[in-house]
Amino acid sequence: MPNDSVSVSVIPRVSIAKRTLLVGAALGTVSLLLTGAAAVFCEATLRVPRRTSGSPAPPGAIYPGAAWSTVGIRAVDGAVLEAWFVRPDAKPGGSCVVVLHGIADSGSGGAGFAPMFLAAGYSVLLPDSRGHGRSGGEFVTYGLLEKRDVLEWAHWMRREGCARIYGLGESLGAAILIQSSAIEPAFNAVVAECPFADLRAIGEYRVRQMLPVHGWIPNGVARVAVASGMAYARFRYGFDFREVAPTAAMAQTRTPILLIHGMEDQRIPYWHSQRLARANPSAVLWLVPHADHVSASSTDPVGFRLRVLDWFARH
Repeated sequence: MPNDSVSVSVIPRVSIAKRTLLVGAALGTVSLLLTGAAAVFCEATLRVPRRTSGSPAPPGAIYPGAAWSTVGIRAVDGAVLEAWFVRPDAKPGGSCVVVLHGIADSGSGGAGFAPMFLAAGYSVLLPDSRGHGRSGGEFVTYGLLEKRDVLEWAHWMRREGCARIYGLGESLGAAILIQSSAIEPAFNAVVAECPFADLRAIGEYRVRQMLPVHGWIPNGVARVAVASGMAYARFRYGFDFREVAPTAAMAQTRTPILLIHGMEDQRIPYWHSQRLARANPSAVLWLVPHADHVSASSTDPVGFRLRVLDWFARH
């Protein structure tokens, strides 16, 4: 009879050990790469290029006859924050507007709104947000610290004789105003143009925009990059960016808020303002056709002026 023997291959222990080492090395390399990418991503978002007007003098030429001055306060963490404050004439009224700029901008970027408000009798405060312009503060924290800064500015305006205080914010400035309004009713009314509703969502959206490929790969990379960056920020600096929650703030605030968003916004899609509006039934949303990011005032200048001034006048 034939010998019915079965040949059995035995994997040497050394081969298993080598494979385990290779897998471990690969996982370690991927982990290091992700950690490094998270650190780079996080540091780039915490520190942004500072933009200034190039001169410490306020831009009085924007509205001749108004009284411009450079002012400052100290934030709760000790950072020195600077702003321009402008009054329409020698005897201004008691209504004031703070204009908050977006990321990587400065108070000078909001100075273009000053003539509209000054002509209507409002005094205007144009702060450099922390980590921007001439203001102190090493980091941009997307509302974690800035929401308290804005309240300090509101208290300062109150001491300067502002009986009624309003806020106009663009992009990051809009999200900061929304978050601050849930802490304290410091503002009679707020206009928020192109705010983000969810920091994680807008972070992932921006990462996907930077990637040269499409499909499921950018989605996965974006989720990992943002989650890793947020974990790095919490471990390295103690910033818990899960607490940056404009939608939750919107649901809590009692401050009247007018949301404005361009329907062609490629930086923060307009669904962010739609989500914010759904969180608070008293909010009003104006979606501006053909307008890109924070460009409603240039796309529809008459409509923008009428809506903003009417919103403030009614509150």
